[in-house]
Amino acid sequence: MRKIVLPGDLLSTNPKLAGHGTYVEGDKVYSRIIGIYEQTDNFIRVIPLKGKYNPSVGDTIIGIVREVVSNGWNVDINSPYQAFLPVSETPEAKPGKKLNEIFDIGDAIIAKVMSIDPRMRVTITMKDKICRAIRFGRIVAINPARVPRVIGKKGSMIKLIKSELDVQIVVGQNGLIWLNGDRRKVAIAEEVVYLIEEEAHTEGLTDRVGEFIRRRKNVQTG
Repeated sequence: MRKIVLPGDLLSTNPKLAGHGTYVEGDKVYSRIIGIYEQTDNFIRVIPLKGKYNPSVGDTIIGIVREVVSNGWNVDINSPYQAFLPVSETPEAKPGKKLNEIFDIGDAIIAKVMSIDPRMRVTITMKDKICRAIRFGRIVAINPARVPRVIGKKGSMIKLIKSELDVQIVVGQNGLIWLNGDRRKVAIAEEVVYLIEEEAHTEGLTDRVGEFIRRRKNVQTG
């Protein structure tokens, strides 16, 4: 269960772990924002509940179901704008099946942005081969502005991660990324995603990422 934290919440007594969305006072790490608390062996960070993702038609996104309504689901897409998934836009809908048996509050899905009306009401669809319910694997979150760097030119960075680690990866344009595969390799892929996010502005990143992955794999097998 991912924990929601508020500004000022105490997160750790180890200031060396302070990461994005935190601040240090004395020897303690506190949350700077409202968001999702996330901890690894190397850092603590707080992921904002609302990012600055502005949806565009055709975008692949990863969303979290926030409400089940009579004709579909309201979905958080890490944006100031909530999205709506109509029953008619999911292949999982079957006659006689209750909506909360298909997707319930807290479920994660991969979907596509189908339409946006002038009032910024976003409608999404799951009628695409990439779309699915996320029932296993791991979701990580980054700044949506860093998504192009994670994908790389003509998908080069994604291809590198997949070929080196043999993991499934779907990058949502809204900054949420799904990783699936061997647990240890997924852990390396998560580190790689955060490395790209932190160093997106630097030159030679693809080479450094390749070297980082090989080094981390050697540590695991050594």
